[in-house]
Amino acid sequence: MDSKERILKDIINGYREVLFERYLYKNIKENFDIPATIDEKTVTDFRTYYLSYVYPEYSKRMALNDAFNSLDDYSKNPQKLLTILLDTSRLIFKYGIHLPKIIKTGLKALKTFKAVQTFETTFVKEAISKKIEAPFDGEKFNVLLKSLSRKEINTFINTSQALFNTLHDRKQVQKIKEIIQHLISVMKNKKEAYSDSQIKGLEIGYELLNEGDKLFHKLSKKDQKKLIYLIIDIEKDMLNKLD
Repeated sequence: MDSKERILKDIINGYREVLFERYLYKNIKENFDIPATIDEKTVTDFRTYYLSYVYPEYSKRMALNDAFNSLDDYSKNPQKLLTILLDTSRLIFKYGIHLPKIIKTGLKALKTFKAVQTFETTFVKEAISKKIEAPFDGEKFNVLLKSLSRKEINTFINTSQALFNTLHDRKQVQKIKEIIQHLISVMKNKKEAYSDSQIKGLEIGYELLNEGDKLFHKLSKKDQKKLIYLIIDIEKDMLNKLD
């Protein structure tokens, strides 16, 4: 492991600790107007989901990065996924002209990983430039975050919100999950045409949506929205403190 990779590992581990503290129920209750129906278990479940599937530990993150790097081309060219689906008529008959839009919505929800990668690349450069060393705590991350433009941070917040809004759309998320499962099946049956990392990327994407779907399924539609608004408020508050 070279020096940049060690710094990246320390940054990931440090930021996970910052996120853990940020999403402790008692900390949120002290600093935000938390709805009465969003209890400690809901916050804990969300934090566990986020740290397990959106911002996991270093070893899992490396596997995620490799898988999602291989899906980059599909994110930029959703038509390629549509071409894979043309191998079968079932989903085309089922969703018709709405199929491309559903695919684009699904890919947009999965862009959270790429947004995180962009942040970390900047953090590593900034840590080296300013000689900031591990362990990385909240104060050091405030310095690193200031190296990002407000536009970059807003883009990340909006990307995260796109994931949660997709999970909130109960009908749409079921359609996206069905399509991803079908894509995985088609690609596995034509392994000579698709790499293991491409398939793995979709499998991880499905897991991200499926586990998030389970989390949102426990909440009423109103509480789902309240949770989304609360998360965005917390992240925007972090951004405003940097000014």
